[in-house]
Amino acid sequence: MKYRHPLNRKKITAALLTSSLCLPLAACGSHKAGAADASLSPEGPRDSVIIAIGSEPETLDPTQGWGHGNAPIVQSTLVKYTADLSFENDLAASYSLSEDGLTWTFTLRDDACFTDGKKVTASDVAFTLETAKDAQGAVDLTYMEKAEAVDEGTVKITLTRPTSIFLNTLASIGIVPAHAYGEDYGRNPMGSGPYKFVEWAPQEQILFTANEDYYGKAPAIKNVAVVFMSEDAALAAVQAGEVDAAYTSATLGNTEVPGYHVEAIPSADNRGFTLPVLPDEGKTAPSGAPVGNNVTCHREIRQAIAYAIDRELVADRVLNGFGRPAYSENDGMPWNNPEVVIETDAEYAKKLLADAGWADTDGDGIVEKDGIKAEFSCLYPAEDSVRQAVAMAAAEQVREIGIQIHVEGTSWDDITRHMFSEAVMMGWGSANPNETYYLYRSEGALLDDFYNPEGYQSQVTDGYLDAAMEALTVEEANVNWQKVQWDGTTGTSMEGECPWVWIVNLDHVTFVRDGLSIGEQPIHGHGHGLPLIQNLEEWSWAE
Repeated sequence: MKYRHPLNRKKITAALLTSSLCLPLAACGSHKAGAADASLSPEGPRDSVIIAIGSEPETLDPTQGWGHGNAPIVQSTLVKYTADLSFENDLAASYSLSEDGLTWTFTLRDDACFTDGKKVTASDVAFTLETAKDAQGAVDLTYMEKAEAVDEGTVKITLTRPTSIFLNTLASIGIVPAHAYGEDYGRNPMGSGPYKFVEWAPQEQILFTANEDYYGKAPAIKNVAVVFMSEDAALAAVQAGEVDAAYTSATLGNTEVPGYHVEAIPSADNRGFTLPVLPDEGKTAPSGAPVGNNVTCHREIRQAIAYAIDRELVADRVLNGFGRPAYSENDGMPWNNPEVVIETDAEYAKKLLADAGWADTDGDGIVEKDGIKAEFSCLYPAEDSVRQAVAMAAAEQVREIGIQIHVEGTSWDDITRHMFSEAVMMGWGSANPNETYYLYRSEGALLDDFYNPEGYQSQVTDGYLDAAMEALTVEEANVNWQKVQWDGTTGTSMEGECPWVWIVNLDHVTFVRDGLSIGEQPIHGHGHGLPLIQNLEEWSWAE
């Protein structure tokens, strides 16, 4: 159950005040408890915000995936993303890489403390990375051999192979205190980041307060409540003036609410069809789920669908203009290949089908070949109105070239049982090229996760993926990431093997109370992980 309207702002504000006053003093700072919190009031103080977000994290433990693809805010990271997706130092004062690409050495700043007053040391960094590696969760450190403290301020990390995405990974791993880490850390975390954890009421809200002894710029927003609400409930809370910022859907983004404005934050959060590339030969995945589809296994079918869809039209009409056409999993990222862009061309789509022998022989408007009709199902999670609308709009356009897609809403459990044999309206998007690696590597095909359910396998692609991962420079890596998509002859792009038909990149549509600045938002990844608050220390109220 999500947090329900109406909210009790007085109750939330009182919880912030009471909880923040009870936090332990940080020994390495001079803050006096309560000094920054005295201005809290039920009317909406200018040092606090209430934020409505639909996706509740599973944990606040970075070693288990909290902050994956985003900044974890409670914890500091060795390096962090800038708004243009380059890197700058955070806990690291400097770092170096050995000539063979296997050894990273980080020197830590000496003024970072956890909120219990203990200094952040190299031992904490090594402990965090080793714990994340052992967890084998959302953070992939399988290529790390070991992390070890050389001395209090120096950590050495040894890899089993050069890995170009290592800094991307480190930018998402918040450093946890080795001395205060236990089984309940994910629900009661402590760190050295710009904010301190206060309280978590599951399925309702999480409270944060500013870390008065943060080594960086002091946040202007001192107290934060993140409440978990459905899109409809969040809109109702905005209309009642009970929240200061709220995620909403593109379908609701044109709603005008006095005292608020809408910010459309660009994202790499994409939506598109996964299309099984293998035929149905009676095989099953390790889970026992059926594998293969005798329609989508034909490349000309997949490509025809890709060329038939008018992405601009879908973005304008379905997303109310809060989105852009999508042509890959990483549009707008430095490692994207600009040649993946294709033009809508229904006539070319029809020619692809006709040249391959697909024809409407019985006059029902659906082409067929060898007795097989060009029709199949596309599944989406029934509660997701945006995925439904995008899928139905695309299916309507594809119907014009003689391919019938039956759009069906169902549960994620059902989707996992059928995603190897039916199309799925899927979504990805990350500030880490690691996503490309997992989406297309042959060894990941048909595993019981959502990365490569279409079963795409290619030795050529694997070669580029490995070369990109093992590159010693970002420039060399990006050349190979781009070749994964299209090398002039083949690739994962829609003019290539087309295991995906990408349709739109969503804007993350957010209601913001007038007078509140949410800072320069970095391009958002997929919605999981609370990307809206990754720059929370930059938020402020107008004077």
